[in-house]
Amino acid sequence: MRVLVFNAGSSSLKFGLFDGDRQILKGSFDRFREGGCDVAIDGHRGRAPHGDLAAAIAAVPGVLAERGHAAIDAVGHRFAHGGPDFTGPALIDETVIAAIEAQTPLAPLHNPAMLQAMHLARSLWPDLPQVAVFDTSFHLTNPARATTYAVPAAWRAAGLRRYGFHGTSHKYVAHRAAEALGRPLTDLRIVSVHLGNGASACAVQFGASMDSSMGMTPLEGLVMGTRSGDVDPGAFGFLHRQLGLDISAIEAALYAESGLKALAGSSDMRDVEDRAASGDADAQLAINLYAYRARKYIGAYAAAMGGLDAVVFTGGIGENSASMRRRICDGMGFLGLMLDDDLNRAPDLTDLKAPQIQAQGSRVAVIVTETAEQLMIARELRELLARPRPLPRAIPVAVSGRHVHLTADAVAALFGPGYRLTEAAPLRQPGNWVAAERIALEGPKGRLERVAILGPLRPRVQIEVSRTDSFALGLDAPVRDSGQLDGTPRVRLIGPAGVLDSDGLIVAARHIHTNPADAAAMGLADGDMVDVEVQGGGSRGLVFGRTLVRVSPQVVTEMHIDTDEANAAGIAGGAEGALVQDVHARPVA
Repeated sequence: MRVLVFNAGSSSLKFGLFDGDRQILKGSFDRFREGGCDVAIDGHRGRAPHGDLAAAIAAVPGVLAERGHAAIDAVGHRFAHGGPDFTGPALIDETVIAAIEAQTPLAPLHNPAMLQAMHLARSLWPDLPQVAVFDTSFHLTNPARATTYAVPAAWRAAGLRRYGFHGTSHKYVAHRAAEALGRPLTDLRIVSVHLGNGASACAVQFGASMDSSMGMTPLEGLVMGTRSGDVDPGAFGFLHRQLGLDISAIEAALYAESGLKALAGSSDMRDVEDRAASGDADAQLAINLYAYRARKYIGAYAAAMGGLDAVVFTGGIGENSASMRRRICDGMGFLGLMLDDDLNRAPDLTDLKAPQIQAQGSRVAVIVTETAEQLMIARELRELLARPRPLPRAIPVAVSGRHVHLTADAVAALFGPGYRLTEAAPLRQPGNWVAAERIALEGPKGRLERVAILGPLRPRVQIEVSRTDSFALGLDAPVRDSGQLDGTPRVRLIGPAGVLDSDGLIVAARHIHTNPADAAAMGLADGDMVDVEVQGGGSRGLVFGRTLVRVSPQVVTEMHIDTDEANAAGIAGGAEGALVQDVHARPVA
């Protein structure tokens, strides 16, 4: 499949043509102004007579035809903001267009140009499928504690929340890092650091974004080329009182007159580094501030994830500035991160390589790689178009109360050496059962009695509670997929013969167990994220978003939710659910 990808801005158009994962054309039109623009096609630069975005897009079919690439199969579009609803790529139709247009207030500097490009492309290729891919989608896995601002409820109801951006870049480099390390992404805790004219850091925990430095807009977080990064919101009132500036003037300055440009007189890090080396104190401060902010976010995200396996640098500065990588990594030895100076000086990034530049013995990998957002968009488009639409089918819903999975050693510690649990009743999933025995859980605040034990025994203790249970215990149990237990809190298990302090306390992420036959009938695959509408008692019901699909042989199709989720939907006992919208697959490699 040949996929044409557009990334449009108010003063530029970047585009790429992909045949599978192979990029066969790379082009850009930049610096639109009366009389023409700069053009670059496969590295060859020149001038073109296109004075605006519309003229540039109209020229693309000719560019393709001149190089023998007139035949394309689909068009992909990058959108900065998809709001809370677009959890993955979307096939563009009138409903999707209206939903994207509704997000314009959240991205007034970005989405309008992208919408214009999309409308123009639809007029040029009316018969081709066209797909929107959103920078914000990757970050919709962030928990509420990472996305919520502590502001009045009316503000939050109006849409004030953190979204995060650069999601397509962070998604790609996280997968690329996992490939380079030869480990599943779902086993890794990664901080992806995208350093360019726009800059952001992202905490990728076990394959999903769990926090990002950018917030409701791309202003929050790291210092950037012309953007400020983190600023006290009280600055708006102060600047209005002291300098008479209105909101629009302050906002415009924070976007276009701040960052490196404000500190050192240039938004280009190469210029800033040259000035600093010649003794410019302002440039020296800018470099120190830039590195400090990035280092602070890496440390914060390592703490938030309970550990760190890799730091990945990307973006123009992240890829090309050895001194900036060194400044950011220096002082992080307490995390076990050590840089190799020789490897850092000149990493080979040709052909999308992802070299490791950490020193021997470093407990944290450090990786440099080019980002490939257009490639990621092409991949997501292909995956979406290749996926069969799910067929309507009822999915049984089971409510999982608090329970534990024990190891043989844990059974011995709690019930005595040689003790064997009593299988009291089988569960719906073949080979699983509930034991007759019960234990208690104890945390710093309280205690939960008569907690069920599920069998068979496992290689690691796992304790599953609801969010409310975790507050009753006084512990912060993270939402995790089953088996993702690294960095989880410790809790005391109390049995009739002894006690055991163990990690493994989680709030289990809602999920659907299904077998290959049922999955095929519903158009699902292992790792998919789906939205499921569950009808509770009376007229109550709820749509459970981003529900993980887990496909295994010899299991019965069943959705599992916890007691908090059941209470929210008014479910007592069992219920049924139904898929309500298209599948949004986990990021593809």
